[in-house]
Amino acid sequence: MPRRQGYALLIALVAGTAALAAGVAFAGSLLFSGSGTRPQQAAAPDPRSVARTPAAPAHSTGLWLGTWAAAPTTGVIDTYNGGDLTRRTIRDVVHTSIGGDAARITLSNLFGTHPLVVDHATVNTRPVTFRGAAAVTVAAGGQIVSDPVLVPVAADADLVVTLRTPTAEGPVTIHPGTHQTSYVEDGRGTRRTTDWRYLTAVDVHNETAAGTIAVIGDSLTAGTGSTLDANSRWPDVLADRLRGRYGVVNAGIAGNRILRDGRGVRASARFDRDVLDVAGVKTVVIALGINDVQQFPQETDPQRITDALRSMTRRAHARGLRVVGATLMPYEGFRTWTPARNAVREQVNELIRAGGIFDSVIDFDKAARDPHHPARLLPAYDCGDHLHLNDTGYQRLGSLVDLSALQHDRPVSDRF
Repeated sequence: MPRRQGYALLIALVAGTAALAAGVAFAGSLLFSGSGTRPQQAAAPDPRSVARTPAAPAHSTGLWLGTWAAAPTTGVIDTYNGGDLTRRTIRDVVHTSIGGDAARITLSNLFGTHPLVVDHATVNTRPVTFRGAAAVTVAAGGQIVSDPVLVPVAADADLVVTLRTPTAEGPVTIHPGTHQTSYVEDGRGTRRTTDWRYLTAVDVHNETAAGTIAVIGDSLTAGTGSTLDANSRWPDVLADRLRGRYGVVNAGIAGNRILRDGRGVRASARFDRDVLDVAGVKTVVIALGINDVQQFPQETDPQRITDALRSMTRRAHARGLRVVGATLMPYEGFRTWTPARNAVREQVNELIRAGGIFDSVIDFDKAARDPHHPARLLPAYDCGDHLHLNDTGYQRLGSLVDLSALQHDRPVSDRF
């Protein structure tokens, strides 16, 4: 994969607290909507509830586009250093899909029960402001979008967003299991982590890309089984193939379901926040349903799964978006597999292939299954647990997507 381990990892390791003051910020010179909106107020958030973005992206200009995103998944009390969350510097390392000449970030305190104070933030060492101030307080249950930061952002490269939290109290809103190394620094030193803390989106100011593709999925989209820091998830492969024509953001959550909460808020409830409200979104890719089939309690009615997928498509159509959907891959050999559950999976796939759910279909099942044993993954793609893929398998999925099916060059039909 090109430039898979970018220069920003070096920045993350060597940039100390003094680097937070470096660089130049600007605000107000770029027209966009929402950066000055106040964060939501919520005294005690319900983790099941999902609020829509309080600072709406600038869909109308076509200039602010999502280059990276992560769905906030849960709130945790960080046990490192005795659970003391104060006086910390967090360096979230993320990988961009498209570049731009400026950036803005979204910070979330969705699962927090106390206000989150960030007294200094940077993007690749350039200072970030919020409504013109260097410090910001994000209400419990809320989020905020920063002012624009005049910083060159490269496509297909690592980028470091640094946050200093002098008085933070938990729970910490995180996206765990990122397959990317980030860093947390406190009085005891710097440690590695595979959680993204508080950061949920990076948008870029870009005048050449056509828009952003938002992918919503489960662990197979989040990249479980892929190599750490290789950025080999299938949406990363897709972004490489698009060569800057579209941004790609990954809203996959390991263990996520369509119809029930579990690991993360169910996809049907987080769809607006994590997909429809992405800056510059033009096309949606949905790769969900296997956890409804295989996790307890199992969904035994394939029609309920496909009805929920169709409902998500209609919601995207109401925003003028195109929707591409994927079939469910085989998983015989995984601990939860049974012939009855496999029959539900196959029925879901038959309904998807029959049409009327998505604008177009990516047949992940056909591409990933063993032709001699179609209830199993092809051994060359299996990471070893018979459910998730390895880098070769994710490369196959990313290369399978028909790029012409993603293009938003005609009005979306409302026939569904």
